[in-house]
Amino acid sequence: MFERLRSYFQSDEELPPEQKERIQKLEGIIDTKVDNPFMYIRALRHRSMLADDNFSSVDSYERLEFLGDAVLDLIVTEIIFDLFPQKNEGFLTKLRAKLVKGGSLAMYAKELELNSLMLLGERVRGQGIEQSKSVLSDLFEALVGALYLDQGYEPTSKFVRQVIEKYVNFDEIINSLDNYKSLLLEYAQAKQMEIPTYSVISEEGPGHDKTFGVEVFVDKKPMARGKGKSKKSAEQEAARKALDKLEN
Repeated sequence: MFERLRSYFQSDEELPPEQKERIQKLEGIIDTKVDNPFMYIRALRHRSMLADDNFSSVDSYERLEFLGDAVLDLIVTEIIFDLFPQKNEGFLTKLRAKLVKGGSLAMYAKELELNSLMLLGERVRGQGIEQSKSVLSDLFEALVGALYLDQGYEPTSKFVRQVIEKYVNFDEIINSLDNYKSLLLEYAQAKQMEIPTYSVISEEGPGHDKTFGVEVFVDKKPMARGKGKSKKSAEQEAARKALDKLEN
């Protein structure tokens, strides 16, 4: 199966000088000499190029992105499984989601300057596509897919581990895992919704032992209510319930 996938991207053609230069820069980024440069050229090719040069519908990075997504999930799972041997499945699931979410992958791609290597069609150049978080996220996954097909699992795992080690602050991420207000804000921004707002709707009990009721509005709509011994804890509870409702 692996060999069939590799052969699909083989070519006897010679790369043009401009593309050779891109591959040389890419080799510096992944710290590996590539065997099949055409595979990486495809990983860098945005779909906007397909019409310009009469490529087929599968000649952009999208198929490699699909493969890279699965490979990346496995590698990141192994990384955090080894790093946090005492943590349960729920913690690991949330941590993995943070590391492979679109914003994180886009950050890795930008830090590696993959956007400067992207191949874009004439019509979209200068429109900022190479700065798009979704495009950068896809580009990083496509690179992982290409590296996996070209070099195999171990070199791909090494590359991803180096990226994670260099660009991820685990302490910062872990501290935010149960910050439901932060998670709800990220969700709303990803879905292009209005920023969540919170309103105190009740205060019960004596001054030294109050219970607060808070309602959260997402996209200006009432979404959920929470209670707590402080306004902050009530807001966190409301945000947690809102996330459950939105995600399920």
